[in-house]
Amino acid sequence: MKKTFFSLIFLMAAMQLFAQDNGVEMADSLRSSGKIYVVVICIVIILVGLLAYLFSIDKRLKKIEKESHNNK
Repeated sequence: MKKTFFSLIFLMAAMQLFAQDNGVEMADSLRSSGKIYVVVICIVIILVGLLAYLFSIDKRLKKIEKESHNNK
């Protein structure tokens, strides 16, 4: 199962590499109109939200592990 999953991911990544030729025009148009900053800000907000969520999960998990360790 893992091999199939990783093979699929690598296949998709390889397809993305071939699709890079046409993406330059889109990036140039976004950059020239100033909309690239909106895209970058959206990506940063999403990544910061994911990181905050992961850190909160980690904090709760450490608390649960500490409580379970103290109960033994």
